[in-house]
Amino acid sequence: MKCEPTMTYRLGIDTGGTHTDAVILDQHDAVVATAKRLTTRLNLQQGIADALDALPAELLENVTLVALSSTLTTNAAVEGKGAPIGVILIGYDQRQSQATGLHSLLGSREVANIDGGHDADGQPLCTLDETTLRERIAAWQGRVSAFAVSSTFSVRNPAHELRAAEIVREMTASPVTCGHELAASLGAPRRAMTSALNARMIAYVGELIVAVRGILEQHAIQAPLMIVKGDGSLISADSAILQPITTVLSGPAASVNGAMLLSGQRNLIVADMGGTTTDIAVVRNGRPTLCHDGARVGSWQPMVEAIKLYAIGLGAIAKWLTIRRMG
Repeated sequence: MKCEPTMTYRLGIDTGGTHTDAVILDQHDAVVATAKRLTTRLNLQQGIADALDALPAELLENVTLVALSSTLTTNAAVEGKGAPIGVILIGYDQRQSQATGLHSLLGSREVANIDGGHDADGQPLCTLDETTLRERIAAWQGRVSAFAVSSTFSVRNPAHELRAAEIVREMTASPVTCGHELAASLGAPRRAMTSALNARMIAYVGELIVAVRGILEQHAIQAPLMIVKGDGSLISADSAILQPITTVLSGPAASVNGAMLLSGQRNLIVADMGGTTTDIAVVRNGRPTLCHDGARVGSWQPMVEAIKLYAIGLGAIAKWLTIRRMG
């Protein structure tokens, strides 16, 4: 007697500003189960757990891939939230240092200017001041959860960033983000801001991923956990912990991918109305238009490639109230 192969499924989870949605797709990309629960903003994993509890257990047992999209990094950046960090700026002059915007975001005590850096040809401006660097790292011990390092023209020569990161790891157990790892474009102040925002999110995203893995384990799901990036592609959960800034605009990107799949169209305009905003994106020839100069999140524009969105401050609740007032 020939045994029928076991049907396998993929699980998608999206934590929006108002609702958390979970959906199961079969091997043919058909939606076979959905669940919607309120997002618990102060404890995102609770909303996720509630959504998974509402899905058929027999389907969850055969899930082979899990994809998570979340508003966590986007909302945290917009609201100015994040874990405490220390920022190391190497070779920055006063104008460049102020242009990062990090003194107003974090306070000048959390930003250290260190001699070093390179010129446009990748040649060192001067020797990296390791003595002052070690003093600042020691002063931050126990007060910060992560470090961000940005050196002038590090995209041409990352030697000073790499050495500074090495010293951080020698002296602490905290994660460290280097600017050249996140962006290949010139523009030292924006690259510094990008690495700083990334470092601020490491603890937040790490906590969420650990919690989600625990929830999946409770449902006996052993599948790999992937995170949706802002450009619509996927990144492993372990990579997302180290580079959480790449998940900015993760939720809207997931909506665009879903609209493309469900509609079967290659050219379309996607309008995603959430509880807070309506996000509009354009898809041409099966590919969403990307914002190559960086995603704008609140007053920040980190060097992160993401889907180009037109956001309108009119969510579902606001629209409902407007309609009610109009009679």
